[in-house]
Amino acid sequence: MTGWVAIVGLGPGRETLVTPEVRAVIDEATDIIGYIPYVKRIAPRDGLTLHATDNRVEIDRATHALTLAQQGGRVVVVSSGDPGVFAMASALFEALEAQPRFADVAITVHPGITAMLAAAAALGAPLGHDFCAINLSDNLKPWSVIENRLRMAARGDFAMAFYNPRSRSRPVQFGQALDILREECGPDRLISFARNVTHEDQRLRTVTLGEATEDMADMRTVVIVGNSATRRVGGHVYTPRSAE
Repeated sequence: MTGWVAIVGLGPGRETLVTPEVRAVIDEATDIIGYIPYVKRIAPRDGLTLHATDNRVEIDRATHALTLAQQGGRVVVVSSGDPGVFAMASALFEALEAQPRFADVAITVHPGITAMLAAAAALGAPLGHDFCAINLSDNLKPWSVIENRLRMAARGDFAMAFYNPRSRSRPVQFGQALDILREECGPDRLISFARNVTHEDQRLRTVTLGEATEDMADMRTVVIVGNSATRRVGGHVYTPRSAE
């Protein structure tokens, strides 16, 4: 029996945003591996084993997936959003690089709709021109690197999307990020907060950097900062496609 690993994105939360391709791969699986809340989104069925683990064991999770596939399993590794954006695709290839014994395992990556793109759609089109995405968690990189990237992105006049802006273990760093953005962009730049995007309790809020406070974001919030041309039109926020 030939096994394989498929790394898939489940989208930002609403089940209608899971792609047909991802659904088809899940239907073929013998094993589902992932972070506990994401595995809970998969319906149990005969012949399917669910392996839910904590969020800080990505390499162990990836190694487990490769091991099961090498034994003949059809293994699906689930991430929210897109698996290649701050998620499990990179972790699995990191595990593969470190463990050549898995070189014969067939691996595919199946895209999903990111929280960043779902948030942008809900707001209007704030990422309509050049933009970047920055993970504000310093679990895997120093805060000094994040600070530098914030300043460089602001000076390049990129719109910016922020993942993992503020957690209980990092209560003050988002405030520091706002201070940096105000220094580089001024107080009038638009910043949007999209919490629980695509869920029934979705909440959207757009203010200026001068009005923004650190308690407007948590780990369920995607934050989008516009570039110098980003503006409101009606109830929407958009960034023109041409540079000014």
